Amino acid sequence: MVAGLHAEVADGVGTVTIDRPAKRNAMSADMWRSLPGLLDDLAANRAVRVVVLTGAGGNFCAGADISELADIHRDDDSHLSTVAERALAAFPKPTLAAIEGYCVGGGCQLAAACDLRFAAEDARFGITPAKLGLVYPAGATTRLVRLVGPSAAKYLLYSADLVGAGHALRIGLLDEVVPGDGLRERVAEFTGTLASRSLLTQQATKGVVDTITAGGPVEEETLRWLNEMSACGEHAEGIAAFLERRAPQFPWTGTPRP
Repeated sequence: MVAGLHAEVADGVGTVTIDRPAKRNAMSADMWRSLPGLLDDLAANRAVRVVVLTGAGGNFCAGADISELADIHRDDDSHLSTVAERALAAFPKPTLAAIEGYCVGGGCQLAAACDLRFAAEDARFGITPAKLGLVYPAGATTRLVRLVGPSAAKYLLYSADLVGAGHALRIGLLDEVVPGDGLRERVAEFTGTLASRSLLTQQATKGVVDTITAGGPVEEETLRWLNEMSACGEHAEGIAAFLERRAPQFPWTGTPRP
């Protein structure tokens, strides 16, 4: 495990913490390199039903460590941040960014790659390549435009200004803003709910929604998951539990067959 990045698993939730508070959790080159492997381990862990990405010390992530930028930012496809972002976006189970304090640059890139984003009301967001004369990676720009729309993406990228949680919620960068100091409690409550639901339904939803967003073959992706549902009996347990008025014990914890 690389310094500054660690994971723990409890009650079906894997929590990945960016832990470099002296630098507002700016990601070093080694941290960017290590994130995909850490995510692979969590994806393979059948006890993990959902993953939370968060930061230590009151901040989410201040982006890439500027002192290591030459190592982090190579050509567009081999950006260490791009490789890590893709790994996070491709994670097969639900992902949620829990954001306090600063979520800037590469921090926003990671948050946008999660399925959902919850933030404290005093969180601050910014995408700052215009302050450094950099071109934001193609994949990250595409993901941002799909999330907030072209005009809001241009606002963030043109200005490099920090915006508050209310602004981020209004443009679709956030899904929830939690008042006061209740973020961690709210995230625990919500991820507990997700961990109790059908993982097959969640992964199917992720696959179908991502296929729609990418303009791919939606019917083919949906049929693949319908076949998986029938083969594993996930729906039979869900219906039986409903009729018997008990909590379901969904059997599916793996990956779909080819």
